[in-house]
Amino acid sequence: MPVDPSTPTLSRTRLRLAALMLLLLAATLVVIGILSRANAEAELKAATEAQAIPTVAVLLPIKSKQVSEIELPGRLEAHARAPIHARVAGYLKSWKVDIGSEVKAGQLLAEIETPELDQQLLQARADLASAQANATMAEKSARRWQAMVGSDAVSQQEADEKSNDLMVKQSVVKALQANVERMEVLKGFARIQAPFAGTVTARSTDVGALINPGSSGGAELFVIADTRRLRLYVSVPQNQTAKIGPGTEAQVTVPERPGKRYPAKVEASAQAVQAASGTVLMQLSVDNSAGELLPGSYARVSLALPQAAEGLNIPVSALLFDKSGLRVATVDAENRVRLKTVTLLRDLGKSIDIGTGLTASDRVIESPPDGINDGDPVQIAAPESKSPAEGKPATDGKRDAGKG
Repeated sequence: MPVDPSTPTLSRTRLRLAALMLLLLAATLVVIGILSRANAEAELKAATEAQAIPTVAVLLPIKSKQVSEIELPGRLEAHARAPIHARVAGYLKSWKVDIGSEVKAGQLLAEIETPELDQQLLQARADLASAQANATMAEKSARRWQAMVGSDAVSQQEADEKSNDLMVKQSVVKALQANVERMEVLKGFARIQAPFAGTVTARSTDVGALINPGSSGGAELFVIADTRRLRLYVSVPQNQTAKIGPGTEAQVTVPERPGKRYPAKVEASAQAVQAASGTVLMQLSVDNSAGELLPGSYARVSLALPQAAEGLNIPVSALLFDKSGLRVATVDAENRVRLKTVTLLRDLGKSIDIGTGLTASDRVIESPPDGINDGDPVQIAAPESKSPAEGKPATDGKRDAGKG
């Protein structure tokens, strides 16, 4: 069989092509490996840099709620209250009014039988009559003796003694007259009358009861209270007293009339802080012409406060305090930190009201990490929530933009 002279040349060509393909494959693999390692290093670097940037939760400040009133407990008292005691001893003859009765000033409440006083009055009048008779006789004797001085029938000394005796007896008459009048005044107290118009809120006596005079020796017979206008006493915390003065308007509610409010006005302040409670006692006046409010009852008082300056409310955790003063960390449009100096308007405990330095559109970092500086890049945990309408928190009760 004849041999083709071109066969060795073809074989060598094929070998060269195979070697060239192997070299190309090897070079491709090397390039792919280098590129993969470069990409991995770039990704690692990016991840490391990303981890170095802190992730923060941001929120939008909300308008602070205006505190226009303060609600406190209070106690209602009658505008005028008088316990009625007897001024004379005796026995109750009769009483004319009972509890709940409306009385007028001077109206008869009860009568007292005073047998001992009656006898004393009779004796005083008898003593007065005797003294008046003696004084009349002494006056006649003094005139007679004075007339005899001119005839030298009696001496001037004797006439003067008769005149002096007349003066003594006249003084006795005046003293006994005053005693009779005192007894008559006491007898007038046997008729117990109302000192002013009002309501009988207590009656603690009955017919035939032994009556002892005075507030120390005897119990009160009646209590009269003027309830057409009531006094309301309320203890105001010390930190609110500067905002509440005479003329401050208030609204009063009582448990027995839910939903109904009664207007009141501050009349006076004790001008002293009670050390035990840290409060100042204030007196308000409440109109009760309708008679719906009862003295001695518990009440809730809503005192109107002057409108305070409007601020922006943020959590207290958002505050930064250092040598530069009070500041808040915010995030700008490029996700970089911007530290803003602010002024505090009100401290509400878990949150604070900012007076100046912030705007409602500022994204505030809720809890700034330690060492944060102006211009530092940050990552936002989640899209921030919209600013709640009318200064109210979001419906879920959370203000964190990352949880909105």
